Amino acid sequence: MPYEIPAPMLAKSVPAVPDPAKTPGGLSYEPKWDGFRALISWDGTDVEIGSRGAKPLTRYFPELVEAFARLLPEPCLIDGEIVVPKGEPGRQRLDWESLTQRIHPAASRVNMLSEATPAMFIAFDLLARGDRDLQGEPFEVRRAELVDLLGDVPHPVHVTRTTDDPAVAERWLAEFEGAGLDGVVAKPLAQPYAPNKRTMFKIKHARTADVVAMGYRIHRSGAGVGSLLVGLYSDDGTLYPVGGVAAWSNARRLELIDELAPLVERDDAGAAVTSEGEKSRFSAPDRDSSFVHLRPERVLEVRYDQLEGWRFRHTVQFERWRPDRDPASCTYDQLETVSDYDLGDVLD
Repeated sequence: MPYEIPAPMLAKSVPAVPDPAKTPGGLSYEPKWDGFRALISWDGTDVEIGSRGAKPLTRYFPELVEAFARLLPEPCLIDGEIVVPKGEPGRQRLDWESLTQRIHPAASRVNMLSEATPAMFIAFDLLARGDRDLQGEPFEVRRAELVDLLGDVPHPVHVTRTTDDPAVAERWLAEFEGAGLDGVVAKPLAQPYAPNKRTMFKIKHARTADVVAMGYRIHRSGAGVGSLLVGLYSDDGTLYPVGGVAAWSNARRLELIDELAPLVERDDAGAAVTSEGEKSRFSAPDRDSSFVHLRPERVLEVRYDQLEGWRFRHTVQFERWRPDRDPASCTYDQLETVSDYDLGDVLD
């Protein structure tokens, strides 16, 4: 039987590459790959690919299933990222659009894309090897085991590079963006694997957050989606509205109506459930502020500037849909926290 796949360990946003001296045992830094988080279970017979949202990815990447069965030297449970490269050798970069197209219900299309835009796997942690559970071992040990296991395994399986030098990590943060990567991850060397805990640190090129689509407002023209209402879960499991996403093109507004239709909450009579939303002090008094409720099943990534209380201070910007994310993982603890600073010190 395949290994039991745990929830992956997560990372908390920080504004800069952290000082290893401030973390007991030090830190290991590695590139932050922009793909689908995946845990690979290989028991010597069967391959299973689990996602961050506990949704199996196995059927969407047949080329990787074949490669894992052929190349992995022994049964193991590996944590890593599935990515799709694009471009000629020497000018390749990660291609998010090609990756998301792989999540398709038709097996024929999945097979076609597996040949047209084949994926590769970047391994960055080892949770089990043979009959040994390594999750309780410190990352320093797990990393050594990962390199020993996969160091000689060829493409499309790769082991991510690491460094213990924060200056190198800062250089990676600046340089690797050109290849489509989106930052750097810092991992405490002395810590065990912590499923579903944000014990790592991520440093990204922009502040982004995964949020849940909660509803939408009709555009003031009367046609299409004017804005999406998005939310985050608190520690007690309550979904709070945190802001809105707007600035869609006319064509996209109309497309979103159709795309979101299956998620619209409806009453016993089949009518869409609506609520009166908050009015901005800048809005016309007669402007309709009601929104259509959506079941909280779809995740999107947004860019934001800062959090004020429970909400984003300004309108957030749509980055991309995240079909690989579980709505329950869209929590406040993913957000970067800003240290308090006295206004008097600014004035002085």
